[in-house]
Amino acid sequence: MAKLGDFKLLSFDVYGTLIDWERGFLSAMQPVLARSGKSDLDPKHILEVCHALQVPEQAANPSQKYSELLTSIHPKLCKELGLEAPSVEESKKFGESVPQWPAFPDTVEALKRLKKVYRMVVLSNVDNASFQANNRNSLCGFEWDAVLTAEDIRSYKPDLKNFEYMLKEVRSRFGVEKEQVLQTAQSQFHDHHPAKNMQIKSSWIFRPDSIKGDRDDPVYDWKFDTLAEMADAVEKEMAAEK
Repeated sequence: MAKLGDFKLLSFDVYGTLIDWERGFLSAMQPVLARSGKSDLDPKHILEVCHALQVPEQAANPSQKYSELLTSIHPKLCKELGLEAPSVEESKKFGESVPQWPAFPDTVEALKRLKKVYRMVVLSNVDNASFQANNRNSLCGFEWDAVLTAEDIRSYKPDLKNFEYMLKEVRSRFGVEKEQVLQTAQSQFHDHHPAKNMQIKSSWIFRPDSIKGDRDDPVYDWKFDTLAEMADAVEKEMAAEK
């Protein structure tokens, strides 16, 4: 049985794992919701409609920047939700909202603790400019060992190309092999199932207060409610081995 200390590198999903994308996304929707008199619309329904629109868009346009993808689906999302049509400027502002999306309360401190043990790598569906601004704002300028985005890869998770790209990069840059990588993520759809298909071990950061799960058949090697709990487990394991 593998131990957390057997790994050398954590490959992180960001949005849903480190950043509370649901809260950020719903906050960015508020101007049109309020103008349409539907501020009380079920958040779970909004996120489900978003997922239904976003996934095929990412598959059809894998080289499109995430900020541009958000801008493009915003009018469709409003229409599906029965909201008033947004202006071009409103949709653009929605697409540019990622830098303001908030981190979970435990994220930054847990990242600092884990960095003492592991190489830390981002594997995200976001674009570079949005992530870098969000990292400065919400993650307090955390210093990553590598940042790998859908913009770089020209593909969106759950496509296995993203994981193949990550494995190639960490082997080239750090000499880290697949068996030494632990995919650390909340999304079963985007991360854990493709990681399993790639035979990459994974740690599920469950985030029990999140509004929606994305698959009913979870797969994982470790499960923690928060990233702080994972950091606790790593430190406990290391202390026991001293």
